[in-house]
Amino acid sequence: MQNDEFKIIEVKDRILEDNDSVANAVRSRMREKGVFLVNLMASPGAGKTTLLARTIRELKDIYRIGVMEADVDSDVDARTVAEAGAKVIQLHTGGSCHMDAEMTRKGLEEMGVDDLDLVFLENIGNLVCPAEFDVGADKRVMLLSVPEGDDKPLKYPLMFQVSDVLLVTKTDTAPVFAFDFERLRANVDRQRARTNQASGRLPILPLSARTGEGFDAWIDWLRTEVDAR
Repeated sequence: MQNDEFKIIEVKDRILEDNDSVANAVRSRMREKGVFLVNLMASPGAGKTTLLARTIRELKDIYRIGVMEADVDSDVDARTVAEAGAKVIQLHTGGSCHMDAEMTRKGLEEMGVDDLDLVFLENIGNLVCPAEFDVGADKRVMLLSVPEGDDKPLKYPLMFQVSDVLLVTKTDTAPVFAFDFERLRANVDRQRARTNQASGRLPILPLSARTGEGFDAWIDWLRTEVDAR
């Protein structure tokens, strides 16, 4: 874009275009190696690490699993998933609120994927920035915990529009919170209908990683996707 006095550059559009190019290269490279990459996104406290640890314990005898733990600082989550039996690398983003494709590419390179079948990226915890950036994953998995409420699709529409499956976590706390699963379904459907980005009706899988309730449905979904790659 340009006017008579100065040139105007749409920086965000260019950044996203560059990111998408790297993301496509990451996706192609992982598929060549037979590695299935999952981008795990959620708010802080939604239960990503707890879900990952239980998932690893249930699948580590079937798949060779790696995890990239993205945080602003600390290695608390990396220690937890390592104890569960996965190969782990800790990624510090230096204050960035999301992972992008280049960060993901570097993380995969540093971790090494030749001995892996399934890799999870535990993205930075928030429902805004991670939704905007394709990291080259095969699937985007979103977590929404019962304590967060069923109105979140109305507040953070893009996250619900770009995700491939929604895991409603901490269902064991449902008696304490006024969480309406039918209202959540309606809110998600409404946001998905607003965009061409969304691919069909979003699967919603309620579960509790603490009690195991509903966990088989998540494992079945994941295994079907991995085995079909």
